[in-house]
Amino acid sequence: MTLEALKTAKRVIGIKQVAKAVKREAATEVFIADDADAKVVEHLETLCTEQNVPVSRVSSMKELGTACNIEVGAAAAAAIK
Repeated sequence: MTLEALKTAKRVIGIKQVAKAVKREAATEVFIADDADAKVVEHLETLCTEQNVPVSRVSSMKELGTACNIEVGAAAAAAIK
């Protein structure tokens, strides 16, 4: 999935919401911003690996926020079923 597809997909935004979606096995792909705090996203990356959810990297939180149609940056977002 691309960032363009994320714009129209059903999605959740934010570290906590994405982690919940991954745990519920609702996430089909997770997007993580490269400029997000490593300590914040480390747990999410581990969780995605354990649950076999693909992770895509995005260059910035601003770019990810824009793809999610929000006016602020986002550290993580996930497309959900």
